[in-house]
Amino acid sequence: MNDYRKLQDCELFLFDMDGTLYLGDNVYDGAIDLMNALPALGKRYIYLTNNSSRAGADYITRLRRLGFPCEAENVFTSGMATGMYLNQNHPGASVYLAGTRAFHRELTSYGIRLVNDDNGHTEADTVDVVVQGFDTELVYEKLDRACHFLRRGAVFIAANPDWVCPMPHDEVLPDCGSICALLTASSGVKPTYIGKPNRNMIDVISKMTGVPNEKICAVGDRLYTDIAVAQNAGAVSVLVLSGETDQAMVDAAERKPDYVLPSVKQLHEVLR
Repeated sequence: MNDYRKLQDCELFLFDMDGTLYLGDNVYDGAIDLMNALPALGKRYIYLTNNSSRAGADYITRLRRLGFPCEAENVFTSGMATGMYLNQNHPGASVYLAGTRAFHRELTSYGIRLVNDDNGHTEADTVDVVVQGFDTELVYEKLDRACHFLRRGAVFIAANPDWVCPMPHDEVLPDCGSICALLTASSGVKPTYIGKPNRNMIDVISKMTGVPNEKICAVGDRLYTDIAVAQNAGAVSVLVLSGETDQAMVDAAERKPDYVLPSVKQLHEVLR
């Protein structure tokens, strides 16, 4: 019989979205019920995503449209974390962003000095930092400019390391990690990744909320991001088998999640 006490003692739950709560516009059974039930169970929650193609405000709109409860304090994205990282580690730096218009708005809201417009166009010849996101609006000019700057000494920062973004019908989209692999191959420069599994994502949330890492639980469908970020930060991890990872992958993993559940519906059953 599983001992769920460590899980039940958690005060704050960080939920991945794609592959965990929904896939595309298909909401998983029990997901909305769980989110509505958490406050009554004395639990707080944040939707935590590596997807920088949308801004935090966009996620509020999307989640509400799908039927999920969501306020501004319930969303934290790799794009938001990237803005905070740039302000802390590269204050005032000139930045070329290879990302979506939404990511452009997100970084601008943090006061980041972007040298390009939201289409990627720029007259600059050198910059301090290149930032790569999950760019669903990618055009060759952005790759050309990013490679140019990286070969001239720019620091390389990427929002997240995910190779693919899962889609319905067993399809995927090339994600930020795949785009970065192309840029590394062409420039020789490797990026610093900001999103999961970087423990900074949980450390920042712990500081913002006052909840210690060991009382935070990360819930997701990927071993190398959702589970790894919890393991790196000393938080509790729950892997759900509703997305990218299957049981065979769990069995083969060197570091196992604290808990493995079929879906978030079973998490609801455990917590109540």
